[in-house]
Amino acid sequence: MSDRAEMRGPTSRKRRTTISGGGGGGGGVKQANGSKLHDAGEKPPQCPGKAKTDEVSRHANNNGKVDREMGMSGQQQQLPNSPKKQRSAVEDINERLSCHILQESLLSSASGYSNYRGILNWCVVMLVLSNARLFLENIIKYGILVDPIQVVSLFLKDPYSWPAACLIIVSNVFILAALYTERRLAVGTISEITGLILHFFNLTALLIFPSATILTVTSITPVGGVLSLGIYTVLFLKLYSYQDTNRWCREIRHAKAKKLTRSYSCPSVAQSNGSAVHAHVSYPGNLTHRDMYYFVYAPTLCYQLNFPRSPRIRKTFLIRRLFEMVFFMQLLVGLIQQWMVPTIQNSMKPFQEMDFSRMMERLLKLAVPNHLIWLIFFYWFFHSSMNFMAELLQFGDREFYKDWWNSESVTYFWANWNIPVHKWCLRHFYKPMLRKGVNKFLAQTAVFLVSAFFHEYLVSVPLKMFRLWAFMGMMAQVPLAWFVGRYLTGNYGNAAVWMSLIIGQPVAVLMYVHDYYVIHYGGTT
Repeated sequence: MSDRAEMRGPTSRKRRTTISGGGGGGGGVKQANGSKLHDAGEKPPQCPGKAKTDEVSRHANNNGKVDREMGMSGQQQQLPNSPKKQRSAVEDINERLSCHILQESLLSSASGYSNYRGILNWCVVMLVLSNARLFLENIIKYGILVDPIQVVSLFLKDPYSWPAACLIIVSNVFILAALYTERRLAVGTISEITGLILHFFNLTALLIFPSATILTVTSITPVGGVLSLGIYTVLFLKLYSYQDTNRWCREIRHAKAKKLTRSYSCPSVAQSNGSAVHAHVSYPGNLTHRDMYYFVYAPTLCYQLNFPRSPRIRKTFLIRRLFEMVFFMQLLVGLIQQWMVPTIQNSMKPFQEMDFSRMMERLLKLAVPNHLIWLIFFYWFFHSSMNFMAELLQFGDREFYKDWWNSESVTYFWANWNIPVHKWCLRHFYKPMLRKGVNKFLAQTAVFLVSAFFHEYLVSVPLKMFRLWAFMGMMAQVPLAWFVGRYLTGNYGNAAVWMSLIIGQPVAVLMYVHDYYVIHYGGTT
């Protein structure tokens, strides 16, 4: 019986193990076989042909959790790699064997790559370096030509005679005439037909009077004439919008509308957050001197009863725009004196001799400074100056231009580079023609025709000569717009727009300057 117990004992006790809880320094595992040698750490004798006994792993953490792993057979433990390691080894070998995949080059259109920021930076660096060379060449050849005294002489021939400034002051007569005419129409003192006739004569005189004065008064310089006519042209567009909007308000009032809101005058413009601070105006309460002169100085050509207003004047923003105005004006004057004037003077002889190769060379040489000056003028006028006036008057609508530099068509450029003029043409000229049944293409052509007239008006009258170069240049935009829109798209259309800007303007400048020199200096440079 003792033999039988000894045979059963180890077998039954071999299955039971006691796992110590783990407070002590190693928490070992003890088999209950009563063997001192096994407790001392010696290996028990193994029987041949049998698997190894189960091994209990160490506990995993200090919380007392223990992972129990079943022992693997001796043959399984001798396997070199698991299936996961075998897969990684195979993938590593495949990567070393093949290094090519199906893909397009980055500069191919099929690749879909669009991050060309580094190339853009390279273009800017090359542009700066090339223009720096031209600046250095100009200074070495001509020296310093910037003269502030000469700038004053461009505006005044006699320091005690200011005819252009006096002409600008007289413009208040036309402003007040429009205001008082609208007041008489609001109270019914004069009929609509009479008011229409009065506005017609006032607007016509607004264009004829300054041009006649400039042509007859010899003391007005060309620069003073351009400045005066520019202000009168802006007033013409503003007063036309003023009488148009008030006429719409009278039509609504005659239709017995109970309440007039700003949506009657310009429904497409959203209300500004800060506009609630200012009093809401209804017709005819808007017919005041304050309202009229606010509109005259506001950076817009389209009148409405209640403009969107900003909540406050940001002094830092105002000072920054003022600094930009002063700086860029000095830069414009310096570039014109130092760079453009010598180039234009050297271009007169090839034009007189009709040397076409030299004419083309001078044209391309003039294109760089002319285009740079045009870009600086755009920023100075449409961003710095107009934002300065808007901030000073708390005028809320600051959309003076859009992304015209991305234009892929000529029509998109003309609709986005000068938003105030575009809004005026759309509101008071283009859409009224469409409502009357005029064809869309004819309406667009009519808009270009009016724009061509004012371009020629602003150039020919101050120079006191009529050559129609500006008029023909603007009307040439119509077939150019058709050609670009039909045959060129995407980057090709954008390149065509830039080419027309870079080359077209110097051609008109050289034409006018050449004719001016021929008339006033007897054909000599």
